[in-house]
Amino acid sequence: MSLAITNTTLLLGRELDYVEQGYIEIKSGKISSTSAGNYKGSCEKLDAKGFIVIPGFINAHTHIADAIGKDIAAGQRLDARVHPVFGVKSKILQKSLPEHLKAFIRNSAISMIKKGIVAFADFREDGLEGIRLLKDAVDGLPIKCVTLGRINYYTSPTDATGLPPEKGEQAKQVVELADGLGISGANENTDAALAQYRQLAGKKLIAIHAAESKETVRFSKKHTGRSEVDRIMEHLKPDFVVHMTNATEDEMSLVAKSGTGVVICPRANGVLGAGIPKVAQMLRQDCLIAIGTDNVMLNSPDILRELDYIWKVSRGTEGEMLRAQELLKMSTINAAQILRLNTGCIEAGRAADLVFIDKKHADLYPIHDPYAAIVHRVSQSSIRAVMINGRFVD
Repeated sequence: MSLAITNTTLLLGRELDYVEQGYIEIKSGKISSTSAGNYKGSCEKLDAKGFIVIPGFINAHTHIADAIGKDIAAGQRLDARVHPVFGVKSKILQKSLPEHLKAFIRNSAISMIKKGIVAFADFREDGLEGIRLLKDAVDGLPIKCVTLGRINYYTSPTDATGLPPEKGEQAKQVVELADGLGISGANENTDAALAQYRQLAGKKLIAIHAAESKETVRFSKKHTGRSEVDRIMEHLKPDFVVHMTNATEDEMSLVAKSGTGVVICPRANGVLGAGIPKVAQMLRQDCLIAIGTDNVMLNSPDILRELDYIWKVSRGTEGEMLRAQELLKMSTINAAQILRLNTGCIEAGRAADLVFIDKKHADLYPIHDPYAAIVHRVSQSSIRAVMINGRFVD
């Protein structure tokens, strides 16, 4: 399929440069060329006047199967709700039938598509069964899924041993089936286990939750004498860490200098009382930041609401307004870089994953600052179409 989207407003390239009128040429599901001005090629044309066309959003961290437990134990803090051993989440998942989990996973994936999300990364528990369940649930949907698997094995961080042989073999099988590993946290693993996970992951992605709450930070220092982040960076050497809500400036700097990405989940942190990620401080330390909606038990999987929330709350907590353009990069090109996806921006060679926003929508018009408008005014109702791999999707 060849198509030229013409006469449209664009956020173009890796910096999301605003172009009042331009075009995108698409061939075989990828962008073949794009530029400001008029299209002079021979492809079939689609006049997109009246739209802003932007890269599709990427939800860089979810626990999508937890959609079956929406708002259960609302008002409880982090461990009571989502601890992998004794949290209410684990009890719900243990008692839920696979077909029910798959139905809610699929519903959440469809919900993401409608909100302009073209790809998501999921921390998937339950070893091989959990990975297969996720893959089956999204089978046939156009959304791209980065599956980060995990075995159900948790221990005290003070133990001297690594993974038992049978658990090491299970983790190896998980790596082979998934796109990588999504580890719960340093507080549920020994240094030796973290190092084993790094070795097992090989060239595949590996990620972990880090410094999510004051409680997890205190636990690590009390029981190991070191911070979660220090242990993680020494032994696991992940491709990205999730949260860093209560990380110190030195820890942010360590992560940034190691080339490790950071995925923030502001609304989940807020609803759990874990704090607000210090995004401005992370940017000053040159962290590469993406955004996730985290656990569907806690939040709707909606990047637009995430952008709106962090843009405004950061000003109240850090005293400065984040650049809306920078936030949009976090939810597109930055996330693509961290997750190794060939999407996230409108440039030649990238997948044609696009969102069409109605410029004349009542919530947006008149648009004086397109970046601000997208960050805190766009909603599902102002998204008129979503394209994934060059095809419009429902």
